Amino acid sequence: RDVPTISRFLGIVITMNYNDHDPPHFHARYAGFKISMGIADGLVEGQFPSRALAHVVEWWKLHRSELVDNWQRAKQRLPLQTIDPLE
Repeated sequence: RDVPTISRFLGIVITMNYNDHDPPHFHARYAGFKISMGIADGLVEGQFPSRALAHVVEWWKLHRSELVDNWQRAKQRLPLQTIDPLE
């Protein structure tokens, strides 16, 4: 099954799955590491290098409303919007 990539920055790939379980969250991959992060609370599951995690947290803070919109789109099986990378 296709897992849409919604953003890429600094070697980090951000994805969101269709038909994923609640609570709303997204996934991040970096150099063999994988995490998921809650959209509402920023709760992280998994292991990530601290610098890469700091970048993901900064990006999440900037794009929470877009992530919520994408979660709703995913639930409706609509195409997901790409989200600007961290500059």
